[in-house]
Amino acid sequence: MSKLTEENMEEALKEVRTALLSADVHFKVARDFVERVKAACIGQAVLQSVTPGQQIIKIIHDELVTLLGEGSTELSGKRPLRILLVGLHGSGKTTSTGKLAHHLRKKGYKPALIACDVYRPAAIDQLETIANKEDFLFFADRNTQDVPNIGKQGLRFAQDAAADAILFDTAGRLQIDNDLIEEIKKLHQTINPDEIFLVADSALGQEAVNVAKHFHDAVELTGIILTKLDGDARGGAALSMKSITGVPIKFMGVGEKVDDFERFHPDRMAQRILGMGDVVSLVEQAQEKLDHEETERLAQKLRKADFTLEDFLAQLQQMKKLGPLNSIMEKLPGMGDVSIGDKETKQLAQTEAIIQSMTPKERNSPQILNGSRRMRIAKGSGVQVKDVNALLKQFTQMRKMMKSMKGAKGKKMMQKMANMGGGKMPNFPGMGF
Repeated sequence: MSKLTEENMEEALKEVRTALLSADVHFKVARDFVERVKAACIGQAVLQSVTPGQQIIKIIHDELVTLLGEGSTELSGKRPLRILLVGLHGSGKTTSTGKLAHHLRKKGYKPALIACDVYRPAAIDQLETIANKEDFLFFADRNTQDVPNIGKQGLRFAQDAAADAILFDTAGRLQIDNDLIEEIKKLHQTINPDEIFLVADSALGQEAVNVAKHFHDAVELTGIILTKLDGDARGGAALSMKSITGVPIKFMGVGEKVDDFERFHPDRMAQRILGMGDVVSLVEQAQEKLDHEETERLAQKLRKADFTLEDFLAQLQQMKKLGPLNSIMEKLPGMGDVSIGDKETKQLAQTEAIIQSMTPKERNSPQILNGSRRMRIAKGSGVQVKDVNALLKQFTQMRKMMKSMKGAKGKKMMQKMANMGGGKMPNFPGMGF
């Protein structure tokens, strides 16, 4: 049985360090991480069932989970729960305040939003808009710039209204400055928060370390909210800030909608960094957003090869609930590099428009679609007749394939496909790829 040595690991570890640096992990963090991996690897026996490269990847994954901080994402149990949100200008503090309030309400809290960004009137308006839309309690004082006093008044207002989650949205700057830090310190002393979250843009890159360190030194952060993570699939900022400060990343913003907000899972981020895909997160998303009775009904029809255009439309609408197609593909193993752009998204919308332009009878019996019916459908959906013909041809081919895969023969075929594992994108009907 062979062992891992510096020589047989050298190339793999070099690639890991290059990958970390290209993901904008701070160079010191990348260097220390590689050294930790090397120390964990040297001398380990290579299992007979795996290659040395696969074993190194497993060790790298485990070290990434350790670095990112396994567990430790629970909030303080105090009620009312006072949460102070700090960060640079443009990091997404105001949006994250609304998202966190939405998350807490789903957990049974009654949130109140307190506007403490007195230098940017638009921030107060934005927070008020979020509060009105989501029916949260809201407090602001546009007639003063005394932030500690606003915090004091807001706290009293929230307590009188029986709020049990009180979120304070603060001002940011384009860069760290003494005035910002001093103001946050005074507000901190006034409201005595139970949680202090740094809201940080995942695209901060090398600057992430300095930002996290300055705020942590000033107010002793209890957690980090990493925003815009849908645009940073590698998670370099997450690695840097967690490593330097030791502060856990508690939540992540993964989109623009108020419910595009998730608990941070170190093991899943490690999988994402290594290109394994975030399948667990996608499954959770499906459990929360999909109509499971409808999903099971469609699955049964697929298994019986009794699938109509009406069912196909229902399937498309179910899939849309999971978010943009490119976001879904990024979470699937081996699909992170598959390009899903405007062309594919428009193709999906066109397919939906064509089917919606059909009558229920036509969707369930597409064989009745003669020339005049196809022309009417094309006009109704804003496409050409050839587009309608192409969709119907693809749908017919899909039904033939489903019929051929019924029973034992189909199971064998599926097993062969699974064993091949070519990593190619499946040819979804009507999506143009």
